[in-house]
Amino acid sequence: MSPAVAPYLAVSVAAALIYGLSLQFRPSSALRTAVKAASIGALALLAWRTDAPLPLIAALALSAVGDAFLAGDPKRWLPAGLSAFLAAHIVYVVLFMEIGGLSVLATPSWRWLGGAGALALGAGLVSWLWKDLGALRPAVIAYALAISAMVGAAFSLPATRICAIVGAIGFMLSDGVLSWRLFKCGERPAVVADHLVWWLYFGGQLLIATAFLT
Repeated sequence: MSPAVAPYLAVSVAAALIYGLSLQFRPSSALRTAVKAASIGALALLAWRTDAPLPLIAALALSAVGDAFLAGDPKRWLPAGLSAFLAAHIVYVVLFMEIGGLSVLATPSWRWLGGAGALALGAGLVSWLWKDLGALRPAVIAYALAISAMVGAAFSLPATRICAIVGAIGFMLSDGVLSWRLFKCGERPAVVADHLVWWLYFGGQLLIATAFLT
Protein backbone atom coordinates (compact mmCIF):
# COMPACT_ATOMS: atom_id res chain seq x y z
CA MET A 1 0.00 0.00 0.00
CA SER A 2 1.28 3.43 -0.91
CA PRO A 3 2.24 5.62 2.07
CA ALA A 4 0.02 8.33 0.56
CA VAL A 5 -3.02 6.05 0.68
CA ALA A 6 -2.70 4.52 4.15
CA PRO A 7 -3.66 7.60 6.26
CA TYR A 8 -6.89 8.19 4.33
CA LEU A 9 -7.91 4.54 4.54
CA ALA A 10 -7.10 4.52 8.25
CA VAL A 11 -9.26 7.58 8.91
CA SER A 12 -12.10 6.18 6.81
CA VAL A 13 -12.14 2.78 8.50
CA ALA A 14 -11.70 4.27 11.99
CA ALA A 15 -14.60 6.69 11.44
CA ALA A 16 -16.77 3.87 10.08
CA LEU A 17 -16.04 1.69 13.11
CA ILE A 18 -16.75 4.48 15.57
CA TYR A 19 -19.98 5.42 13.88
CA GLY A 20 -21.15 1.87 13.20
CA LEU A 21 -20.40 0.46 16.63
CA SER A 22 -21.42 3.42 18.76
CA LEU A 23 -22.57 6.73 17.36
CA GLN A 24 -25.30 5.48 15.03
CA PHE A 25 -27.34 4.46 18.07
CA ARG A 26 -27.03 7.84 19.77
CA PRO A 27 -29.10 11.02 19.27
CA SER A 28 -28.13 13.40 16.49
CA SER A 29 -25.17 15.63 17.29
CA ALA A 30 -22.38 17.51 15.57
CA LEU A 31 -19.94 14.72 16.50
CA ARG A 32 -22.21 12.02 15.08
CA THR A 33 -22.60 13.95 11.84
CA ALA A 34 -18.88 14.69 11.51
CA VAL A 35 -17.79 11.09 12.12
CA LYS A 36 -20.34 9.63 9.72
CA ALA A 37 -19.41 12.08 6.97
CA ALA A 38 -15.69 11.53 7.61
CA SER A 39 -15.91 7.82 6.80
CA ILE A 40 -16.74 8.53 3.15
CA GLY A 41 -15.19 12.00 3.03
CA ALA A 42 -11.81 10.39 3.70
CA LEU A 43 -12.39 8.09 0.73
CA ALA A 44 -13.10 11.14 -1.44
CA LEU A 45 -9.78 12.64 -0.30
CA LEU A 46 -8.06 9.32 -0.96
CA ALA A 47 -9.46 9.30 -4.51
CA TRP A 48 -8.29 12.87 -5.05
CA ARG A 49 -4.85 12.13 -3.59
CA THR A 50 -4.35 9.17 -5.95
CA ASP A 51 -5.52 11.01 -9.09
CA ALA A 52 -8.59 8.81 -9.42
CA PRO A 53 -11.21 9.75 -12.04
CA LEU A 54 -12.98 13.02 -11.24
CA PRO A 55 -16.47 11.41 -11.24
CA LEU A 56 -15.34 9.02 -8.49
CA ILE A 57 -14.13 11.93 -6.35
CA ALA A 58 -17.39 13.79 -6.96
CA ALA A 59 -19.60 10.75 -6.19
CA LEU A 60 -17.79 10.07 -2.92
CA ALA A 61 -17.95 13.76 -1.92
CA LEU A 62 -21.69 13.87 -2.66
CA SER A 63 -22.15 10.70 -0.62
CA ALA A 64 -20.37 12.30 2.33
CA VAL A 65 -22.76 15.25 2.07
CA GLY A 66 -25.69 12.82 1.99
CA ASP A 67 -24.34 11.07 5.07
CA ALA A 68 -24.14 14.40 6.89
CA PHE A 69 -27.81 15.08 6.15
CA LEU A 70 -28.96 11.58 7.09
CA ALA A 71 -27.06 11.69 10.37
CA GLY A 72 -29.69 14.16 11.49
CA ASP A 73 -33.43 13.72 11.95
CA PRO A 74 -34.71 11.72 8.93
CA LYS A 75 -38.09 13.45 9.09
CA ARG A 76 -36.35 16.77 8.47
CA TRP A 77 -33.30 15.89 6.39
CA LEU A 78 -34.35 12.82 4.40
CA PRO A 79 -35.22 14.78 1.19
CA ALA A 80 -31.85 16.58 1.26
CA GLY A 81 -30.02 13.33 1.90
CA LEU A 82 -31.89 11.57 -0.92
CA SER A 83 -31.02 14.44 -3.27
CA ALA A 84 -27.30 14.20 -2.47
CA PHE A 85 -27.25 10.44 -2.98
CA LEU A 86 -29.35 10.73 -6.14
CA ALA A 87 -26.68 13.03 -7.57
CA ALA A 88 -23.95 10.62 -6.40
CA HIS A 89 -25.59 7.70 -8.20
CA ILE A 90 -25.89 9.69 -11.41
CA VAL A 91 -22.19 10.55 -11.23
CA TYR A 92 -21.36 6.89 -10.58
CA VAL A 93 -23.36 5.96 -13.71
CA VAL A 94 -21.26 8.43 -15.71
CA LEU A 95 -18.05 6.95 -14.28
CA PHE A 96 -19.01 3.33 -14.90
CA MET A 97 -20.32 3.93 -18.41
CA GLU A 98 -17.19 5.84 -19.39
CA ILE A 99 -15.13 2.79 -18.50
CA GLY A 100 -17.58 0.10 -19.61
CA GLY A 101 -20.58 1.07 -21.72
CA LEU A 102 -23.80 -0.30 -23.17
CA SER A 103 -21.97 -2.45 -25.69
CA VAL A 104 -20.23 -4.30 -22.87
CA LEU A 105 -23.54 -5.01 -21.14
CA ALA A 106 -24.65 -7.02 -24.15
CA THR A 107 -22.10 -9.79 -23.54
CA PRO A 108 -21.46 -12.05 -21.74
CA SER A 109 -24.88 -13.00 -20.40
CA TRP A 110 -24.11 -12.42 -16.73
CA ARG A 111 -23.60 -8.72 -17.41
CA TRP A 112 -26.99 -7.92 -18.90
CA LEU A 113 -28.66 -10.32 -16.49
CA GLY A 114 -27.08 -8.40 -13.63
CA GLY A 115 -28.22 -5.08 -15.06
CA ALA A 116 -31.74 -6.36 -15.65
CA GLY A 117 -31.80 -7.82 -12.15
CA ALA A 118 -30.88 -4.43 -10.66
CA LEU A 119 -33.75 -2.73 -12.52
CA ALA A 120 -36.17 -5.46 -11.44
CA LEU A 121 -35.05 -5.16 -7.82
CA GLY A 122 -35.52 -1.38 -7.88
CA ALA A 123 -39.00 -1.69 -9.39
CA GLY A 124 -39.96 -4.38 -6.90
CA LEU A 125 -38.78 -2.27 -3.97
CA VAL A 126 -40.83 0.74 -5.09
CA SER A 127 -43.90 -1.46 -5.60
CA TRP A 128 -43.50 -2.95 -2.12
CA LEU A 129 -43.13 0.46 -0.48
CA TRP A 130 -45.73 2.29 -2.60
CA LYS A 131 -48.53 2.54 -0.01
CA ASP A 132 -46.15 3.85 2.64
CA LEU A 133 -44.31 6.51 0.63
CA GLY A 134 -46.92 9.26 0.63
CA ALA A 135 -45.60 12.59 -0.63
CA LEU A 136 -42.12 11.07 -1.09
CA ARG A 137 -43.25 8.85 -3.98
CA PRO A 138 -41.70 10.98 -6.79
CA ALA A 139 -38.41 11.32 -4.91
CA VAL A 140 -38.21 7.61 -4.09
CA ILE A 141 -39.04 6.62 -7.70
CA ALA A 142 -36.27 8.89 -8.98
CA TYR A 143 -33.86 7.51 -6.40
CA ALA A 144 -34.74 3.90 -7.19
CA LEU A 145 -34.18 4.53 -10.89
CA ALA A 146 -30.83 6.16 -10.17
CA ILE A 147 -29.45 3.42 -7.93
CA SER A 148 -30.76 0.70 -10.26
CA ALA A 149 -29.01 2.43 -13.16
CA MET A 150 -25.84 2.73 -11.05
CA VAL A 151 -25.76 -0.99 -10.30
CA GLY A 152 -26.66 -1.85 -13.89
CA ALA A 153 -23.85 0.37 -15.17
CA ALA A 154 -21.43 -1.30 -12.75
CA PHE A 155 -22.01 -4.60 -14.54
CA SER A 156 -20.40 -3.07 -17.63
CA LEU A 157 -17.07 -2.65 -15.81
CA PRO A 158 -14.16 -4.92 -16.74
CA ALA A 159 -13.38 -7.91 -14.57
CA THR A 160 -10.41 -6.03 -13.09
CA ARG A 161 -13.00 -3.75 -11.41
CA ILE A 162 -14.99 -6.61 -9.89
CA CYS A 163 -14.73 -4.94 -6.46
CA ALA A 164 -16.73 -2.00 -7.79
CA ILE A 165 -19.47 -4.33 -9.04
CA VAL A 166 -19.70 -6.05 -5.64
CA GLY A 167 -19.62 -2.65 -3.93
CA ALA A 168 -22.48 -1.31 -6.06
CA ILE A 169 -24.59 -4.35 -5.18
CA GLY A 170 -23.81 -3.85 -1.49
CA PHE A 171 -24.82 -0.19 -1.77
CA MET A 172 -28.19 -1.15 -3.27
CA LEU A 173 -28.83 -3.85 -0.67
CA SER A 174 -28.09 -1.31 2.05
CA ASP A 175 -30.66 1.07 0.60
CA GLY A 176 -33.19 -1.75 0.42
CA VAL A 177 -32.82 -2.46 4.14
CA LEU A 178 -32.87 1.28 4.89
CA SER A 179 -36.12 1.64 2.95
CA TRP A 180 -37.71 -1.07 5.07
CA ARG A 181 -36.34 0.63 8.17
CA LEU A 182 -37.76 4.05 7.23
CA PHE A 183 -41.08 3.16 5.67
CA LYS A 184 -42.10 -0.21 7.11
CA CYS A 185 -40.47 -0.56 10.50
CA GLY A 186 -41.73 2.67 12.07
CA GLU A 187 -40.32 3.49 15.50
CA ARG A 188 -39.61 -0.12 16.45
CA PRO A 189 -35.97 -0.86 17.39
CA ALA A 190 -34.10 -2.70 14.63
CA VAL A 191 -30.46 -2.95 15.65
CA VAL A 192 -29.62 -5.76 13.21
CA ALA A 193 -31.15 -3.82 10.33
CA ASP A 194 -29.26 -0.67 11.32
CA HIS A 195 -26.00 -2.61 11.33
CA LEU A 196 -26.80 -4.10 7.92
CA VAL A 197 -27.57 -0.66 6.49
CA TRP A 198 -24.31 0.83 7.69
CA TRP A 199 -21.87 -2.00 6.97
CA LEU A 200 -23.31 -2.87 3.55
CA TYR A 201 -23.17 0.83 2.65
CA PHE A 202 -19.69 1.53 3.95
CA GLY A 203 -18.32 -1.74 2.60
CA GLY A 204 -19.87 -0.98 -0.78
CA GLN A 205 -18.38 2.49 -0.95
CA LEU A 206 -14.98 1.20 0.19
CA LEU A 207 -14.98 -1.48 -2.50
CA ILE A 208 -15.97 1.01 -5.21
CA ALA A 209 -13.31 3.51 -4.11
CA THR A 210 -10.48 0.99 -3.84
CA ALA A 211 -11.38 -0.56 -7.22
CA PHE A 212 -10.08 2.62 -8.83
CA LEU A 213 -6.87 3.07 -6.83
CA THR A 214 -3.81 3.43 -9.03
